[in-house]
Amino acid sequence: MNDLVEKARAGDAEAFSELIRQNMQSMYKAAIAILRSDEDAADAIQSTILKCWEGLSRLREPKYFKTWLTKILINTCNDMLRDRQRLQPDGEIEITAARDDSYLNIEWKQTLESIDEKYRLILLLYYSDGYNTAEIGKILGIPEATVRTRLARGRKKYLETVKGE
Repeated sequence: MNDLVEKARAGDAEAFSELIRQNMQSMYKAAIAILRSDEDAADAIQSTILKCWEGLSRLREPKYFKTWLTKILINTCNDMLRDRQRLQPDGEIEITAARDDSYLNIEWKQTLESIDEKYRLILLLYYSDGYNTAEIGKILGIPEATVRTRLARGRKKYLETVKGE
C-alpha cells in the first residue's frame, strides 16, 4: 500500500482510486455507524475522498494512509451531524435506517444500532476494520485508555443486548 500512496502523492489518479477501492468497505462501515443513513454515508465518503485527494501531500507517513483517511471520514461525519443539528430547531437528529445491508451482517448491525455511538464506532473500528486501541485513539483524538474503557463497555452493552437483558 505504501507504494500506491507514493504514486498517488506524485499525482497518479489511478493509484489513488485503487487506494480508495481498497478502503471503501471500511469507510462505509464507519460512516453508516455514525450517520445511520446510506445517503448521508455516501455524501460523507464522497467528501472525504475529495479532501484526501486535495490533502494527500500533507500525509506524513504513507503507512498511516488508512488511519488518516478514517480520521478525515469521522471528522466529516461529525461535521454533518453538527450541521444537521443546527438545521433542526428542536436539536434532535433524525435517524433513518440504512437500506443496504450488503456490507454488514444484519444481526450484528441491528444489535450495534441499539448501542450508543461512542461505543458502536469503537467496536466497528476494532472488530470490523482491525484497528488497535492506540490507532483508534489517534483517529478519534481521545486517549488510548478511554478507547479501552469504551471498548470494554461496548462489549458489555453488546452482550447485554444479545442476551436481551
